[in-house]
Amino acid sequence: MAAVALAAPHQAKMRLLLPTVLLPTVAVTMNSFRALEPERAYDDLIAEAARAYSLDPELIRAVMHAESSFNPGVVSPVGAQGLMQLMPALSASMGITDPFDPRQNIMGGARYLRELLDRHRGNVELALASYNAGPTAVARYKAIPPFPETQRYVKKITGLLAEANAETADLP
Repeated sequence: MAAVALAAPHQAKMRLLLPTVLLPTVAVTMNSFRALEPERAYDDLIAEAARAYSLDPELIRAVMHAESSFNPGVVSPVGAQGLMQLMPALSASMGITDPFDPRQNIMGGARYLRELLDRHRGNVELALASYNAGPTAVARYKAIPPFPETQRYVKKITGLLAEANAETADLP
């Protein structure tokens, strides 16, 4: 009985100390949500990776666009995985435990882009060719390899970068 008697006044005090907060009622329907464009779904992760590896965020976005069309679960016929289409051996060497996790994949792809840009002294086209065909092929030819797929890849991404830069230039 003593416990009940002691608890009752304490509960009463607690009720007096807690303010009453009335929150507005909000109706949420499926029409209340606006679909996020795939190109913008990973903006925060792209910005984080761009800062971490001193990259143009539009370069990361353009590679993602060309590699996976922003589909985090895609696997290529040769086994490249995720948004930035990392090969399993590359993922493992970078400590990526889940290549389908958007953050891990974007950070790994951005890190690899930074390494390739450093290897090619900032030459974006050679870095992109290395990303697509491998650094060995670019080293062998000392240029963008004469592979149609790689040439189209470099042209596509540099075109996406040019479009992004033109849009940025048009902003007030």
